[in-house]
Amino acid sequence: MPPRSPLPQRHGLEAAWLCTPERDRPGHTQPTWPTMGAWLQERLAESVSVAEFLAGGRFVYENGTPVAGADRYRPTTFVWFHRDLADEPVVPGLLHLIYRDDRIVVIDKPPFLSSIPRGRHVVQSVVVRLRAQLGLPELSPLHRLDRVTSGLLVLATERRWRGTYQTLFQRGVVNKVYRALAPLSPHLDLPVTVRNHLATRPGEWQGEVVPGAPVNAESVIELEGEHGEAGQYRLTPRTGRTHQLRLHMLGLGIPIVDDPLYPVVQDVSVHDFRRPLQLLASELAFTDPIDGGARRFESVRRLPLPAETAGACSVEASRGGPPGGDEHSA
Repeated sequence: MPPRSPLPQRHGLEAAWLCTPERDRPGHTQPTWPTMGAWLQERLAESVSVAEFLAGGRFVYENGTPVAGADRYRPTTFVWFHRDLADEPVVPGLLHLIYRDDRIVVIDKPPFLSSIPRGRHVVQSVVVRLRAQLGLPELSPLHRLDRVTSGLLVLATERRWRGTYQTLFQRGVVNKVYRALAPLSPHLDLPVTVRNHLATRPGEWQGEVVPGAPVNAESVIELEGEHGEAGQYRLTPRTGRTHQLRLHMLGLGIPIVDDPLYPVVQDVSVHDFRRPLQLLASELAFTDPIDGGARRFESVRRLPLPAETAGACSVEASRGGPPGGDEHSA
């Protein structure tokens, strides 16, 4: 692991780092670079403009001193820098702040907003936006929520709390309830518990059911009511596999409304925000591992989820009870 970065976060992101290889180790032949600039050019020429970064002092050593292109090559030396970010279309909608204390933050996210920075979604992610807006540079999510899924997401305010709370999700002791819109089916005898083995393959968008394999996914599916020709379903996952609820609803013959992946992958741009997946992480409850308090949270959103039309995805405090209570809703 590198030492602490000499550069502050930018756009809520830590600086990238590289470490020069050791040279002249016994039994090893290492390529030789005359200067730090030559090494950086070989490593990064395909991803950044090394000459411009060097001229602008954007590469720095551990003590914060800018790297000069003519500096003599230094083995086992860390170098930090911030990459330029590509322009990203603004994701519409509000990030509702449901709860905040010294250890956790609970938000209610709109559809199409990535939880973490990855791929083409960096600035347009929950983590990057909230780190800057809440002044919490170490903020990080404790569980997964798909980019196209709306609803509750819990984050740790600092690294020191992350492991303690994340263990709750890993052990499956957090009670989650989702709600979804899907076709009505007179052939289904509900409620039903779906149990099977789900798997994903590298490079594939869709997950799949593996017949005969040991059970690793379980969900309870109930019908709560009707919205026109669709039913509103209450989904209670007892495990947390990738796309679990979407695959289990598909397996029952009632795929979730406006799912871009199931039953078939839709040719929809990632920047098309007109048809949100009708899946909502609506309730979440657990016993706080630090103070033993009961924590229960409820989404402010309701089905059917409309296409968000607000501008930049900004934070808005919920109008629920005061922070610190056992139940928070708006």
